[in-house]
Amino acid sequence: MTRQAIVPKELQSYYSDWKMAPGLISGQHVFLTGFTGTDPGGNLPEDPEAQIRNAFEKIGLVLREANLDYGSLVEMTSYHVGLRAHLEVFKAVRADYVVEPYPAWTAIEVAGFVQEGAIVEIRPIAALD
Repeated sequence: MTRQAIVPKELQSYYSDWKMAPGLISGQHVFLTGFTGTDPGGNLPEDPEAQIRNAFEKIGLVLREANLDYGSLVEMTSYHVGLRAHLEVFKAVRADYVVEPYPAWTAIEVAGFVQEGAIVEIRPIAALD
């Protein structure tokens, strides 16, 4: 099976520094790395809504690099520190990005992430067809 890394220029450090592809085409799907809410400069805003939007914007970078859009998403898992504290904000922001038919979604509470202060990480899967 042929696999192809999807590496938008804005996310090149994921590939070169962390040795992981922001997205990887395998078969008829694109598997995306989990994205937290850092901004393009690597800074983490304190505002939960800003973090969540930043994560969705990074997803969009990968989708566009693969000539896809948010309508290509078929599944997403979101990991949350303080899930109940920002679930409604997450749902509202998510609604700005996902389109019908809506992707499957699982939300999981976790203890923390690599970057202190991160409250969310989103790992989606998109279909090529």
